[in-house]
Amino acid sequence: MQKKMPDAGGPAFYTVADAAWILGVDPDRVHRAIRIGELHAVRRRSRLVIPAAELRRVLAGGAR
Repeated sequence: MQKKMPDAGGPAFYTVADAAWILGVDPDRVHRAIRIGELHAVRRRSRLVIPAAELRRVLAGGAR
């Protein structure tokens, strides 16, 4: 019997460096997007991380 879990195993949050790599930009651009409010980020264990859902939103077209 198989259980289908569409997002099982993927990280829920990405570091700024990982997000920059995924988006194909410099980490400085990711930091700027966070600072001006274009990209939502949260603090987890004192680190700034970007939720996977936020990266999907940006990759899909980015409109809030």
